[in-house]
Amino acid sequence: MAPPAAAPVPPELTAAADALIAEVGITADADLIRRILTTGVGLGIDHADRLDLKITSAALTEMRAAFDLFAPYREVPKVTVFGSARTKPDSMLYRQASGVARALAHRGWMVVTGAGPGIMQAAAEGAGPRRSLGVSIRLPFEEKPNPVIAAGANNVAMKYFFTRKLMLVKESQGFVCVPGGFGTLDEMFELLTLQQTGKAEPAPIVLLDEPGGTFWTGLRGYVDDHLVPAGVISPGDFDRVRVTDSVEAAAEEIAGFWRNYDSLRWVGARLVLRVRRTPTPAEVDDLNTRFGTLLAVGRIESRGPLQPEREDGDRLELPRLVLQPDQFQVGELHRLIRAINALDSAADPDGERGAGRERIG
Repeated sequence: MAPPAAAPVPPELTAAADALIAEVGITADADLIRRILTTGVGLGIDHADRLDLKITSAALTEMRAAFDLFAPYREVPKVTVFGSARTKPDSMLYRQASGVARALAHRGWMVVTGAGPGIMQAAAEGAGPRRSLGVSIRLPFEEKPNPVIAAGANNVAMKYFFTRKLMLVKESQGFVCVPGGFGTLDEMFELLTLQQTGKAEPAPIVLLDEPGGTFWTGLRGYVDDHLVPAGVISPGDFDRVRVTDSVEAAAEEIAGFWRNYDSLRWVGARLVLRVRRTPTPAEVDDLNTRFGTLLAVGRIESRGPLQPEREDGDRLELPRLVLQPDQFQVGELHRLIRAINALDSAADPDGERGAGRERIG
């Protein structure tokens, strides 16, 4: 039997919400503010359990605080570094995390961590207080923000792991995972799941080990020996991550992903990939030859903005590649993006390819 539907929102509640919104002077996105208000009151109409109300209230309060923390840095590219809180400062992994954070900070990136000790502190030290943002978790046995995050006052504390994870993933355009325990593996597998299912936009994921380390290569072996043969993932699913023990390679993987590729947007069944430089007709033909199996119908086309993009003023200055992909192949978009970044047309006039990305769409 289907569960009972939630009680409809009374018209007078919607009217009262609209009046309150107008009274406080909110004009932008008033429809969404109304939905938030009426949903909150709707929980009372539903006689929701007090624990359910506490979860909802805390989650919304924490997300508001986190959005406020990140808002001033919306135009700055960010990388989230995951790893164990137990890693010691004299560990090579600690130095690796600090090194990759330092390298990306030098390229203009900010580094986001869980604000705790271990790998999180190492990454914050590498980036420095002005380039570090923290999303800490309140636990009974740990943990206060590490000294670097505390010094910069760029931290928001959360009660729930799910809201914390949302912010660590939502706000970043690249991810580095350093060997860790259950928490690190949970975060890494969630990233892979979001990418595999197309629930998150393509982004670079680096699994960084110590020089000569086997932590991530052991995981790759398990994937190849067990998950792929069992048919529970596709053979190329793990290829979307870069496994390396090189700080330089890790930093290049993160920044280089945005070398030519800028952003994407769905317009109906069509996928629009915005790029920095217009590909040549020969390059477009080559992309169609190499990625034809990704398409449901038609070809990959180089063109200007589609009409809905024009109506919204959505990054109109950028050239586009437009395609209609097979919905079951959206997890393969990272291959196409890497090919777009490697096009000769993506090179700067002096022959060097652009580094990093100053604005994330």
